[in-house]
Amino acid sequence: MNTPLPTTEQAARDTHASAASTSMPPLAAPRHATRFDPVKIAPYLFLGPFFLLFALFIAFPLLFSLYLSFQSWDATAGLASMKWVGLSNFTFTLTDPWYWKSLYNTASMAIMSGVPQHLVALPLAFFLQTAFRRWRNFVVGLYFLPFITSSVAIALIFSSLYSTDFGMINLAIAELGKLPGLHWIVPAHPTEWLYNPKNVKPAVSVVIFWRYVGWNTVLYLSALQTIPKDLYEAARIDGANGWQQFTRITIPLIKPMIFFAVTLSIIGGLQLFEEPFILLPNEGMGTSQSGLTTAVYMYRTAFHDGDFGTASSIAWLLFISIAALMWLNTRIFHRSGMNEETQR
Repeated sequence: MNTPLPTTEQAARDTHASAASTSMPPLAAPRHATRFDPVKIAPYLFLGPFFLLFALFIAFPLLFSLYLSFQSWDATAGLASMKWVGLSNFTFTLTDPWYWKSLYNTASMAIMSGVPQHLVALPLAFFLQTAFRRWRNFVVGLYFLPFITSSVAIALIFSSLYSTDFGMINLAIAELGKLPGLHWIVPAHPTEWLYNPKNVKPAVSVVIFWRYVGWNTVLYLSALQTIPKDLYEAARIDGANGWQQFTRITIPLIKPMIFFAVTLSIIGGLQLFEEPFILLPNEGMGTSQSGLTTAVYMYRTAFHDGDFGTASSIAWLLFISIAALMWLNTRIFHRSGMNEETQR
């Protein structure tokens, strides 16, 4: 089939169209207008309050206390009264006998209350895991109750229990003294638990132990529940008794939780403040500074003596002490094979 030839008029139109198309400038790329995209900005809006609160209540106080530790400042005279003193605050603190006594008191009460916590909480959690089924959560809740109880309420209760003349503890000891053969063990006079320097540390340590043993029990119980029951069944088939199962299966597999619980105990023990401050006389110092902890000493230096620069230096020295113990604790657990047991 033959294609018809274009006419003269059509050819002219095609020629003009091609000429016009070659002479027209190219169209510019369309511009995308910048618009508000709520999807992209939403994460920053949600994170904004956190960063604002973190900067105001955590970052700024930390940096300000670090700056303040090199200053001599009377807070009642305003910020203009700050005076740079360099390391004088740290020098004074490290040469102050009260600081070293407070550090000794803090370490003593941390050990007397912390070590028994784990020696009791770990076997107790194992017992609750193996012996209780239906009532386990109820029993665990009873042990956890002291942890969520107000510190002031706890201090008031134990102040009544430790009362020299009317306390339940002294009354119970007096009744024990009436039993035959025990009169030579029981003291003849009521014990001054909160006023005798020899009794202050054990008395405060008992309160701390009673409050936090339930917390550690819950931690260990949560770790025990992650251990497969097949391991215990295989151990029973091989003839392992309860003690062997506890030492050969339970302890190695919950070492990460033991490390975590011990870490919290070290940090909390060195920051001890509430219990001695509420229980003991002289604003938490006790008789002859027998209950003076480093946190209480820092508080008294700042708000009783008005020396915020020295108090800040005490805070940072306490931070360095905690960091050093954390490093030592980590080294000990890593050398005991915590990483290898976790990888298994």
